[in-house]
Amino acid sequence: VGLCVVQKEFIAEGVNEAGLSTGLFFFPNYGSYLPYNPSEADHSIGDLQLNAWMLSQFATVDEVIDAINSGKVRVVGLDANSVVHYRIGDKTGRQVVLEFVDGKPHFYENTVGVLTNAPGFEWQLANLENYVNLRPGSAENLKLGEVTLQPIGGSSAMLGLPGDFTPPSRFVRAAFFKTYSLQQETAYDTMQQAFHILNNFDVPLGIQF
Repeated sequence: VGLCVVQKEFIAEGVNEAGLSTGLFFFPNYGSYLPYNPSEADHSIGDLQLNAWMLSQFATVDEVIDAINSGKVRVVGLDANSVVHYRIGDKTGRQVVLEFVDGKPHFYENTVGVLTNAPGFEWQLANLENYVNLRPGSAENLKLGEVTLQPIGGSSAMLGLPGDFTPPSRFVRAAFFKTYSLQQETAYDTMQQAFHILNNFDVPLGIQF
């Protein structure tokens, strides 16, 4: 099952009966594919078709990695101005990110468990270190000369968490929300918790054009 974009063959997010899940995210200005070559059409596939291909063929992350690295498919772009990268996970909980740069596939272990649009995954991980001070809960009082500074309101230890809608800021928020989210006892409660987290990424109409 999956969510399609543009037309039914283009699965943006999906999962198969074996527990393999895939999703694609925009990756413009950072990634690039091999040029389409008619003589290699029998093993070429458009980038927006890759999710459907993975979900219909494989059950595990390792199977996907082996197939793509072996050159069984040649991923090409359907739109010269559009490039994507992929989140791939299986029922063990393992996730990887797949990015094509200069036509070559690169896989990254995704132990953070989140992904947004460009820049690339390695840059996003490095950017997390800018927020090394963030913690759940409240900050401690701070003595500043003769003045005692006290936190205002709850969750003050998360002060500085970016709140805008750019991909880097969304990546940081998603990483912290996922990491500190409490594990729920039932599937229904887990789903509810997931949607509460996702609601933090809603973009109100009029904010983005």
